[in-house]
Amino acid sequence: MKNCLRALCFIGLLAGFVPPTFAATTTMNGMISDSMCGASHAQMMEQHPGLKTDRACTQACVKGGAKYVFVSNGVVYQIANQDLAALPKEAGESVSVTGDVNGDTITVSKLAPAKK
Repeated sequence: MKNCLRALCFIGLLAGFVPPTFAATTTMNGMISDSMCGASHAQMMEQHPGLKTDRACTQACVKGGAKYVFVSNGVVYQIANQDLAALPKEAGESVSVTGDVNGDTITVSKLAPAKK
């Protein structure tokens, strides 16, 4: 009887155990954008004719309170480490990003201009 009870407790513990999810390190090509515009700056640049480039639009939106994001193949990833020094330098530009992806968030470990 004790063994049966122990087995049931053990099974109950296993059933309640949820394995942790781990971020997957990956390298992707895309563009540094902002959370207001996401994948396209067209609408914002239409509303604000002074913004002529993706870079100018991204910089203006971030200055206005938006966050940097990374866009790759139409998917917008939130960037966890907003204090990364390369973000303002590469705003609105095509880049290669290496980092840990967890859902729709990436923690960038390396950011470099995309090879042309």
